[in-house]
Amino acid sequence: MGTATGDLLAEALKVGYAQSALIFGASIAIIAIGYYYFRMNAVLAFWLAYILTRPLGASMGNLLSQSATNGGFGFGTVGTSMLFLSIIASLVIYLSLKQKKPALLPIDRQD
Repeated sequence: MGTATGDLLAEALKVGYAQSALIFGASIAIIAIGYYYFRMNAVLAFWLAYILTRPLGASMGNLLSQSATNGGFGFGTVGTSMLFLSIIASLVIYLSLKQKKPALLPIDRQD
């Protein structure tokens, strides 16, 4: 459903991949503002934002993978997948290294 919504906005309605990604991203930002500043229900905010991540991802994927003649950056599916893999792996490594680990305490032996 998310891919279909992203494609509908970008292709069928001829908005474009970049503009549709901006629309979905701005919609998620509006939901965040509603939650943080206007006391929007947390469950509603979560689900609305969660639903919008699908068309946002589809629009971003299409923007990166489609050729320039179709309005994309032309990285192709393999290039886009490698880019996303690199970003995700970098974030996982960074967050793992940044995490504070509790010091190991010596075990008291009572012989």
